[in-house]
Formats: sequence, structure tokens, C-alpha cells
Amino acid sequence: MSGLHMLKRIAARSRKRVGRGGKRGKTAGRGTKGQNARAGRKKRPEMRDIIKKLPKRRGYGKNRGRTVNPSRKDAIPVSLAVLQSHFEDGAEVTPKGLNEKRIIRARGPLFPPVKIMGGSISKKLNFKGCAVSATARAAIEKAGGTITI
Repeated sequence: MSGLHMLKRIAARSRKRVGRGGKRGKTAGRGTKGQNARAGRKKRPEMRDIIKKLPKRRGYGKNRGRTVNPSRKDAIPVSLAVLQSHFEDGAEVTPKGLNEKRIIRARGPLFPPVKIMGGSISKKLNFKGCAVSATARAAIEKAGGTITI
């Protein structure tokens, strides 16, 4: 048997606007005096006060310089000792050659930047397209190798 408790609501229930006369006199459901009882009541968001008390991180977000490129990858460091064992005397060292010998791993057609770090080397190697540290540059030039950008 069907009853009133079985009926489904077709439209949404109308929302009552408080403080417009009618059956709720005096405070009209707003409580008593104060900021919350007034028309257009807006409290200052407390989260803003918390955020304003935190120190700014200079150099991050919108304060960061326009010259900083976040998509640029960090250089992969490669030691001269590793190159000593993988390359012959007089060979040319490039990011492509390093990838072929599995010293670095490149995903896709572009190679990540490579930086040659210090150590000792006795072979004469020619470096092309790699960044080189100051100590590595001295060791390479002492062995008779060349560095071109």
C-alpha cells in the first residue's frame, strides 16, 4: 500500500531567506548582536592571516626571475676515469657517443646536457658538445686533448 512517506521529491526544496519578515521575528535566526547579525556580514578569512605571517620564499613562484627555465634539465656528471676506460686514444667524445656506449641514458631524440667532471686521464680525447669543469679542463689539456663547444 502506498503512503505519503513513499512519495519522491520532484523539485528541490525552496530555500528560506533569513531576515525578511515573516514568522521569524526579532533576530530572524541570526543570533544576537555583532558582526554576524548585520546585513552583508563577511568575516575576514582566518587562513589569510596565517598565510601573511609565513615568510616569503624569495626566488620561487611569481617572484622568480623570468630568465629561469624550469623545464631545463640538470647536467649529467661524467667522470674522466669512466671515459678513460670506454674510449680509445684520439676518440671524439659527444653526448651521442656517450649514449651509444651506455654511459648516459637519453630518452627520445634529444640528449640531456652532459658535464665532464674532474679526475685523471692519460688518453688524448676530443670533447664536443659537453660542459667541462675547471679541473677536468686542466687534465684534458695536460693529456693533449681538445674541448670545443
